[in-house]
Amino acid sequence: MQQDRKTERHVVTAAYLGWALDAFDFFIMVFVLRDVAHEFATSITTVTFAITLTLAMRALGAWIFGRLADHYGRRPMLMTSVLCYSVLGFATGFAPNLAVFLLLRALFGVAMGGEWGIGASLTMESVPANWRGVVSGLLQAGYPSGYLLASIVYGLAFSTVGWRGLFMLGAVPALLVFYIRRSVPESPDWEARAAEPRPSALSVLRANSGLAVYAVLMMTAFNFFSHGTQDLYPTFLQVQHHFPPSVVASIAVAYNIAAILAGVSVGWWSQRIGRRRAIVISALFALPFIWLWAYASTPVMLGTGAFMIQIAVQGAWGVIPAHLNELSPPEIRATFPGVTYQLGNLLAAVNATLQSAIADALGHDFAPVLAGTAAIVAVIIALLVGFGPEARHVRMGVERSRVTSH
Repeated sequence: MQQDRKTERHVVTAAYLGWALDAFDFFIMVFVLRDVAHEFATSITTVTFAITLTLAMRALGAWIFGRLADHYGRRPMLMTSVLCYSVLGFATGFAPNLAVFLLLRALFGVAMGGEWGIGASLTMESVPANWRGVVSGLLQAGYPSGYLLASIVYGLAFSTVGWRGLFMLGAVPALLVFYIRRSVPESPDWEARAAEPRPSALSVLRANSGLAVYAVLMMTAFNFFSHGTQDLYPTFLQVQHHFPPSVVASIAVAYNIAAILAGVSVGWWSQRIGRRRAIVISALFALPFIWLWAYASTPVMLGTGAFMIQIAVQGAWGVIPAHLNELSPPEIRATFPGVTYQLGNLLAAVNATLQSAIADALGHDFAPVLAGTAAIVAVIIALLVGFGPEARHVRMGVERSRVTSH
């Protein structure tokens, strides 16, 4: 039993680090939009298309890597995904022009899209049911952890290495492959199903079409909630408030600490009160703080607003790895959560470009755009999830062969 717990901790650690380092590579982008635009003599709005491409291509990556993981196993595909996004993140630093830069960010999106679904399914299938809530929060906390790391690195290293050097640091996550190879076993759920007849993914999706459409709509709203409050916020602080990199980085560090704490706490809380209730409360928690977050004028007040908003955003997100995997048809658990999540990303991929274009039309005023996005999406999430399904007590992975404890 002690060895089982040690193995389970290795699985959780690997999945958390995989998503955190993936997010680090992604969020470097949000700090250097202005600098990339200057380098390639174009507008910030044009460069935000790189974010759109990355988010859009994640859906393709989730399908490709998810199908491979359902067929060949979670572990080898997790290693492949990590290696791919590391190489592509590193290569971005050598982009000679805007076209190549955009192409590399699109390919990075494919690799990034594969990591979350595989890591989440491997984790949820490998831990006891009564761990799922807190592990869900910890796994999703990898995302703001990566954002936090990007904030710190930007604040400390940007003046020395520039935007190209920041992207070159994307090679570091490749080292995680050695840890996964040495310490992380295959999913017991996948191994138990490996010898069973495998229905096609399309047939399973057709049989669960209503659930699939619901999950995509839910994840579209969730992705507007996170990207609508995160991707352009550093640019808002730089361009509209003219804060220097040190102040922007400090605010980003603060709100990512809030996001990490909230993800783990609400994930754990969802094990007690239910996934839907935890998400609804978290989403609505954003509403009282939107004005402070978008319309305050000093770094302290804006930072306080951002801290509270990310408690709401990542508190709700902390429940998602468990919630989506529990709702998923077991035959395609490496595919369904990742694809529905990333299709939601695809539908929300226009967010950064749309927000930036509307702000330009309003005289480069980001505040009403940010505030409107956060308020509308918080209410939509509360309604969608509040009236949606829940499967908190479903058995999977190790729980198929031993009694769950609730």
